[in-house]
Amino acid sequence: MSVVDTETRRVLIYRLGSLGDMVVALPSLHLISRAFPNAERRMLTNLPVHAKAPTAEAVLAGTGLVDGYLGYPVGTRSGWELTKLVWAVRRWKPEVVVYLASARGIAIVERDEGFLRKCGVKRFIGLPLTEGLQRNFYGAETDEGCKGNWEPEAERLARCIAELGDAKVGQKASWDLHLSEKERAEAVRQIGAQALERRPIAVSVGTKVQAKDWGVENWRALLGRVADVYPRRTLLLVGAPEESAASEFAATSWRTNGGGQVVNLCGRLNPRQSAAALETAQIFIGHDSGPMHLAAAVGTPCVALFAARNIPRMWFPMGDKHTVIYHEVECAGCGLETCVDEGKRCLLSIEVGEVMEAVGEMLERVAPKH
Repeated sequence: MSVVDTETRRVLIYRLGSLGDMVVALPSLHLISRAFPNAERRMLTNLPVHAKAPTAEAVLAGTGLVDGYLGYPVGTRSGWELTKLVWAVRRWKPEVVVYLASARGIAIVERDEGFLRKCGVKRFIGLPLTEGLQRNFYGAETDEGCKGNWEPEAERLARCIAELGDAKVGQKASWDLHLSEKERAEAVRQIGAQALERRPIAVSVGTKVQAKDWGVENWRALLGRVADVYPRRTLLLVGAPEESAASEFAATSWRTNGGGQVVNLCGRLNPRQSAAALETAQIFIGHDSGPMHLAAAVGTPCVALFAARNIPRMWFPMGDKHTVIYHEVECAGCGLETCVDEGKRCLLSIEVGEVMEAVGEMLERVAPKH
């Protein structure tokens, strides 16, 4: 049974992260909106720490799920910055904090709780103060019994705030970004009507994490093979401005092997317009990345390449129409952002032919050659 609190007027949502982090929190954000329909809901979130990392507002603006943002530099030790943040929260006087931070250990949660209490907050929802709430093991403290079927992060977040009700993670409406007609129209304008007629395939070759990068030569080889088997289709390249050149390089084989028009959207669309562009694609191919989560949220089937830095399923695209390629190795779950000693063995052991087979199976299912 869902909670509906019509009395609370100010709710502070604590959520850090960037594009993918905000997308996987969508079911929980929808639940918070239903639980506190009359409240002003603001998000306490980090300022961007990477050029490729969009702000929470860039992802959520227009959804109606969050009404405002309080930002701060993650990891700051500046007494002045922290004092400013304390006073900003105190001035707004939130009546409740809904804690949606990623699991970073119980000590970090206790530190965050202490800081927010100094800001005057008395009521908390979702503090993961047990190992069961910290882990993606469906409430257990160890992975015994759920190996190979670990809990997706969207479900763990929803479980932490289950006192508000069912987040309905498996329902399409829970992932709704409420894209506007204006956002969709801009995506169509940037792609072009003729390109849209050619059954677009969306690809994102970029990532801000070295350990997740399959390598531009692999992407170049893959796109050449896709173009050869599925000629004259439109290729949509999606990503940050800094990924434009690498995306163009990867697309050279698409052009020489009979592929259709290449539309490089890297840096030309904001995250929500990118979601609208991905909505037009028949499939998405890419790394474990923000664009992959956007594609899944708008219902586009994904072929997703994952490093084994996280446990399986934790960050997989939600839904049953996606294909995930994940090679588990002895060092799986390392959490590394830069992999030197093992040379990204988990990811680079994924061969172009394996990805091509997955792409072919998906295209024949959703957009066959004839």
